[in-house]
Amino acid sequence: MAAFKKQGKDLEAIRAAKVEATGHYYRLMNEHVKKVLADIKRVYPNYDAKAGYELAGFVWFQGWNDMVDGSTYPNRGEAGGYDQYSELLAQFIRDVREDLAVPKLPFVIGVMGVGGPTDKYGPDQQRYKGTHQSFRMAMAQPVSLPEFKGNVAAVLTENYWDMEVVELRTKENTIQQKKDEINAKIKEGKVSREEGSAALDNLYAEVFTPRELVILKESVSNFDFHYMGSAKIMAQIGKGFAEAMAELLEGKR
Repeated sequence: MAAFKKQGKDLEAIRAAKVEATGHYYRLMNEHVKKVLADIKRVYPNYDAKAGYELAGFVWFQGWNDMVDGSTYPNRGEAGGYDQYSELLAQFIRDVREDLAVPKLPFVIGVMGVGGPTDKYGPDQQRYKGTHQSFRMAMAQPVSLPEFKGNVAAVLTENYWDMEVVELRTKENTIQQKKDEINAKIKEGKVSREEGSAALDNLYAEVFTPRELVILKESVSNFDFHYMGSAKIMAQIGKGFAEAMAELLEGKR
């Protein structure tokens, strides 16, 4: 704010813009839910108004951008660096329940699990281990609050990470030098692109079984922070959320 003032900026306009931007997607979410509930037949033609409906549960699954946000969490590398996230998530649960008028709405927190269990992190992941684990603990912390006992659960999505892919990637690292040599020959024009591609295929065939090649090359379609784009990972996470929600609903009944 001091810098804005020095630059002659309109501080009130900046404040007003910030207030308008804050909570934008939260408001959109509430508007969407209320729009659906106001005309359920639009999305579910067989809806029986006499039977009514129930808002049975809510799943919250995000966190990567919060974890890497050093401006919001300047002490994220220290103990308690993510305490504010825990406080805000707890308030988020209260707000959702109040705004949707369901005081004890069952709530499942999907605790971020990118990379798998931190105690199984490899050498190249060690520098992230403390930060990742601290953030995961902060995400799960609201479950321990007395007001959320029996109506909020945390699912550790790290348990669904594809560790077989991790093992195969480690194995792949052992042929990195040979891969670099082949790619260098292609770049220098010493071999054609087709010849280089065939050489790489032969190299992989020497190290991996056909099944392992399928897992290594075809089960991953995106970045790790998008859970590899893996249907195997995401399907298991979804099942984990459903099972956790079912337990909360059973306890509620």
